[in-house]
Amino acid sequence: MAVPLSRPTSPVMEVLRNRRFRAIWYVVNVAEVTRWMELLVSSLLVYSLTNSPLMLGLVLAFENLPRPLLSPFTGIIADRFDRKRIWFIALAIKLVAAVILLGLLVFGLIAAWHIFASMFAQGISRALEDPARRTAVFDIVGERRVVNALSIDSISMTIGRMAGPFAGGFLVEHAGYYWPHYAGYVWAYTVVVIMHVAAVYLALRVQIPSVEREWRVEPIWNSLGAAVRAALSHRQLVGMLFITVMINGLAFPSRQFVPAIGRDHLGVGETLVGILAAGEAIGQLVMAGILASVGTVRHHGRIFAAGAFLVMVASTIFVWSPWYFVTFLVLIVSGLGLSCFGTMQSAITMRSAPPEMRGRMVGLMSLCIGIGTPPGVLLIGWLGEVIGVQQSVSFNALACIAFSLPALFLTPLITRPSPPPPESQAARRA
Repeated sequence: MAVPLSRPTSPVMEVLRNRRFRAIWYVVNVAEVTRWMELLVSSLLVYSLTNSPLMLGLVLAFENLPRPLLSPFTGIIADRFDRKRIWFIALAIKLVAAVILLGLLVFGLIAAWHIFASMFAQGISRALEDPARRTAVFDIVGERRVVNALSIDSISMTIGRMAGPFAGGFLVEHAGYYWPHYAGYVWAYTVVVIMHVAAVYLALRVQIPSVEREWRVEPIWNSLGAAVRAALSHRQLVGMLFITVMINGLAFPSRQFVPAIGRDHLGVGETLVGILAAGEAIGQLVMAGILASVGTVRHHGRIFAAGAFLVMVASTIFVWSPWYFVTFLVLIVSGLGLSCFGTMQSAITMRSAPPEMRGRMVGLMSLCIGIGTPPGVLLIGWLGEVIGVQQSVSFNALACIAFSLPALFLTPLITRPSPPPPESQAARRA
């Protein structure tokens, strides 16, 4: 009697059957819904208080400001210290900031600068969290399944980006009862605080493996310099990081102005603004599901570049449509590219470093993400007040395309397959 052959396990199921990965995944699901809900509610609140595109841009600027300041150091922290404890501290910072903001709303004392301070605290949390969480995922699933795991991670972020803005916009517009001031915002932030508490609780159940790494006592600038030198020796990584700076400075900040486009150009309320802000996430979700199901990926750079330029092109046109549904569709198409961009960005970064330097390399990537966003969003906001939000967004997106094109031809980002990950120092000596 023939023994039936077992069906091969799909890459997605192989990753999801990993108990340690699932524990991280549960926290990410809750935390990302909370993050995107809080960002939209804060943006709507600031725009309603100030009616200024520049002030609206400052919300995202303050959230991203800690990245260029702290990311190189948080990468080193992720390499040297307990990553579960780092992640727990990061989530606790978010909770404390949200509780303080809720208290100010309840007593009617809120001002724009309170929201900027809260967003700055959120940025500190993300700067701590990203290297610790992403390197933990790599160590749990291994190099062979890192693209699949990061794609699943991206799906969680995408679901959060879909559900969070919709929930936030709906509460702001329709929960305006039973409180004398800022009622919709009070109830929205109450939900935000509850979800932060849930994320902190779930993080207690996470188990991150300890990885043996060799350390020398050296000045921190030497450690940072080693990461920069390693990055400069990897030409594919150089191209990826350059485009990362450009797109985070000139294209991505345009999404922060969706509340202005929705209210002033399309003439819709907070609920539809929230749905519009979630549009890009639908495309992300579709593409993340595709990437999570693929087998071995050889040309990470090509997928990254295709996604990046799709986002740039969509950024030049989505602000001009006079029809809500067309604007929504353009943002969905942009989301397809964003998923390719984000997944391959992390994969290229972690594949380019030996295990003992992986956290620092993710910190360097975070630095490149954060260094462009604050000046970029301020530029778009300032130009938005001078020449209009639509003109400002399109001008910056076209500049992003022009500056990024040379990276495709001066680096092997799209011409060669990705090289294998380097070995650890111990493996090289063995």
